[in-house]
Formats: sequence, structure tokens, C-alpha cells
Amino acid sequence: MMLLLGEWLANVDQGFGVLQYITLRAIFAALTSLLVCLAVGPSLIRWLVNARIGQSVRSDGPESHLVKAGTPTMGGAMILVAVAVSTVLWSDLSVRQVWTVLFVTIGFGAIGWVDDYRKVVQGNSDGLSAREKLIWQALVAGLAAIYMYVSAASAQETSLIVPFFKDVVLPLGLLFIPLSFLVIVGSSNAVNLTDGLDGLAILPSVLVAAGLGLIAYLAGHAVFADYLQIPNILGVGELTVFCSSLVGAGLGFLWFNTYPAQVFMGDVGALAIGAALGVVAILVRQELVLFIMGGVFVLEAVSVILQVGSYKLTGKRIFRMAPIHHHFELKGWPEPRIIVRFWIITVILVLVGLSTLKIR
Repeated sequence: MMLLLGEWLANVDQGFGVLQYITLRAIFAALTSLLVCLAVGPSLIRWLVNARIGQSVRSDGPESHLVKAGTPTMGGAMILVAVAVSTVLWSDLSVRQVWTVLFVTIGFGAIGWVDDYRKVVQGNSDGLSAREKLIWQALVAGLAAIYMYVSAASAQETSLIVPFFKDVVLPLGLLFIPLSFLVIVGSSNAVNLTDGLDGLAILPSVLVAAGLGLIAYLAGHAVFADYLQIPNILGVGELTVFCSSLVGAGLGFLWFNTYPAQVFMGDVGALAIGAALGVVAILVRQELVLFIMGGVFVLEAVSVILQVGSYKLTGKRIFRMAPIHHHFELKGWPEPRIIVRFWIITVILVLVGLSTLKIR
């Protein structure tokens, strides 16, 4: 929207032509979403408190979590609003990838909203059943995967790029669809599992979004992509604006979500953010790099899988509690220590992921 306005104003003053630059629009997008969250946050939190939309606490969880009971949840709605507004304002809306990532983000956000609504408003502790949630996630992710496959303009848009090996490119063909489905759904649920401590999920999401935004910019730039020997895909540079919007919104939400949290994200935010990271990684052809950058999310998800599998097979638990951040809580680690250490690990993993662009 602002791009079109800038093009029109450039006829009056050429200085407005700077809005054509993705980097500048990305900066404005981050600032816009940040300001939207900071402006909307206090009112949203007051409304959630007045409506008694508060978090319930697991009875088998750490005792330190009892004080969190009643803390407003569904705060992730402010992230969705901020990202959507900022992306529509500052992106080139003629680019198909922008609409793809918005569709997935809002779609998974809607699934999370229904789940949260049933839990905290209707008093249904189960929310959406696992079967219902998977069906709706499969619908959104499946439609997106099919669209990305049929709209691909070149074979490299459906090929798997292996990090650290510049000559290893695996054409996926129709396998692109199930792989994309798994990446989107897996990433979404992994972030959701991580969202168990104040600020634990949101800052790693911001860091991964920033890393993917940089990759999107490089992949959309013919010269940089050729130099780094990564796929140059027309249009994906605009995803830098989306990722910047997510960074700004994430930081704005963290303002209220930092320990001790004034508001929780809820499924409406966690499912949407995870799905957004997954679809961006697919569009820039860096699914395996997402696996590296989002190592904390992977660890959280794997800890749950191992815990459930071990208990069903042997009747014994591997961890004191899963996801793994609860294991460290029950070992006596203070919550802020766990959060900050997971943040530090994510910084390292994002840097490792970015290093794969050059180390080949």
C-alpha cells in the first residue's frame, strides 16, 4: 500500500522513490508493528482482565506456576493484528509469496483463537481436540503447500537445499507438498510447545524471523544469491518486510510478556508464529536451516515425543516433566535462568544457520 503511494508521490518528488527499497520498508514495517503492539497492548490486557480471560495452570506442573493462574491469555492476537497491518502497509501486495505467508499465519492464528476461546471463555479444558486441531491445520497447511507447488516458477522453488553442500540440490517433485505440510505443521506445534514460560517462545521466534528475513532478502537479490550460490527466487525479497513485521510485533509483545508476564500469547499467537516461520523457510528454500535456527523449538518438541514414547513403551519417563523447560524447572532452575539461557542458545543457532550461506 505504501509502496503504491510512494510510486505516486515520486511523480511529484523523486525523494519518495526510496520507498521502493525493501530495506527501508522493512525498517518501517518493524517500527509500525512494534508501535501497534505498544499502543494496543495496555487496552487489550485491561479488556482481557475485565473479561476474565485468564490462563489455567496444569495441576501436575511446577508449583511456581500457581501464581500465573488467571494471567490474561490470548495476547498473541495483538501480534497477528500488528503483523497483518504492517505487512499490508509496507509490502508489495502484487507478490504472491506475501499473500501465501499471510494466509498461513492468519489461518493458524484462527485455529489457535478457537482453541483458546473454548479453553478460557467456554471453560472447556480440552479446547479443540487433537483430531480437530490436526484436521484444520492440515487444511490450511495443505492448501498452502499445494499452492506453492503449482505456482512455482522454476524447479529450484521445489528443490531441497542441503546446508553446507553447495552442489547437493534434491528435486522433490510432488514430495514437495508433504514436506511443506510437515514443516508448517511441525514448526507451528513446536513453537506452541515452547510457549510455557514468560518470554521463552517469543524472543527465539523474533531471532529466527530476523535470520529468515535476512535470507529472504539475499535470496530475492540476484547478485547476492549468485555470490552465495543460493536459489534466487523472484518475489521472496518481499518476505523481508513480513519477517521485519514479525520482529517488531514480537518485541512489542515481549514488552508485556517479559518475566513476570502481564499477558500470555496463547495458541492464537504461538501456532500462528510457528506456522509463519515454517512457510517463510519453505518459500526461501531453507527448511533445513530453519531446523538449525529453531533448534530450541526442535528440542522442546523432541522432548515431548521422547517422553510420551518412553512412557507408553516402558512405563518410565525420561524427563521429570516435558516439554524440557519444565524438566529444568523441577531441577530447581529459576525461571529467568531457563529463559535467558534458551535465548542465548537461539542466538548461537541462528548464527550457525546464517553461516551455512557461506560455508559450503
